[in-house]
Amino acid sequence: MNSILVLNGPNLNLLGKREPHIYGHETLADVEQSVIAHAAGRATVVCQQSNHEGTLVDLIQDARGQFDGIIINAGAYTHTSVAILDALNAFEGKVVELHISNVHRREAFRHHSYLSVRADAVVAGMGTFGYLASLDYLLKVLGD
Repeated sequence: MNSILVLNGPNLNLLGKREPHIYGHETLADVEQSVIAHAAGRATVVCQQSNHEGTLVDLIQDARGQFDGIIINAGAYTHTSVAILDALNAFEGKVVELHISNVHRREAFRHHSYLSVRADAVVAGMGTFGYLASLDYLLKVLGD
């Protein structure tokens, strides 16, 4: 059975409370429960969230040899973090970059992602359903 790490970056702990007109009303706990339930019998899923760049780097480094794929919603670090990109480049498995909102319909600085060059797929603008779509993609390419 495949193992998937779902990483969420800064401010995603406020999901459902912060800018619900953009990010929706589901909490991060709701999203995590949904992903775990969606994976039941098909994959083991571990969910982590941190507001700290170094912690996310540590989690990605620790994922080497333990996880087959990573779904990462790096939040604002998507647009700023070469360190997270470097950690993802050292990860041997598949990577999906995830954005709840359609970043291309937002401020210009959100149009650039440091992580996209490493991502095997990018999901944006599907709301929290994007987590389930990302999981389905990973399971398909990893051989569900």
